[in-house]
Amino acid sequence: MVAEEGGWVNEHPLVVVMGVSGSGKSTVGAVLADRLGVPFVDGDALHPPANVAKMASGIPLDDSDRWPWLAAVGRTLADAAGTGMVVACSALRRAYRGAILAEAPDAVFVELDGSLDLVGERIGSRRGHFMPPTLLDSQLALLEPLAADEPGIRVSIAGTPHEIAEAAIDGLGL
Repeated sequence: MVAEEGGWVNEHPLVVVMGVSGSGKSTVGAVLADRLGVPFVDGDALHPPANVAKMASGIPLDDSDRWPWLAAVGRTLADAAGTGMVVACSALRRAYRGAILAEAPDAVFVELDGSLDLVGERIGSRRGHFMPPTLLDSQLALLEPLAADEPGIRVSIAGTPHEIAEAAIDGLGL
């Protein structure tokens, strides 16, 4: 994948839709994958059962919980090289994105960016998810926004999932 006039050119993109819980990663990621004609994987499905149980109990993950999961996210993307894939993954810190890129160096990131009020409203209305709203503060404390030298873009979550996916496609030059 090569940068070209602010976009990334690749007919089989490897995209990580990232952001805090409640930002719409899974919903937008699925729409984006559909638009790009590539598979979608929810990174939550790659967590080991111990991580899911910990989060469901309201206990934030620590880095020793995250590193194996991030490697699994990267390997899942790397396995899709040549066919493309979209993965929803929080990837909150630069080091976490680096762990994904170590496995899948051609991946690009779409950071879903929105106000605390909007994210809080969305996470509060969600049902049946193992991640409780009480962990949003811990995620916000960890969040390191995508930096200018990282491969990817920031997209506002103020629109519909289809509008957000289109903004990502446009922003990445896909």
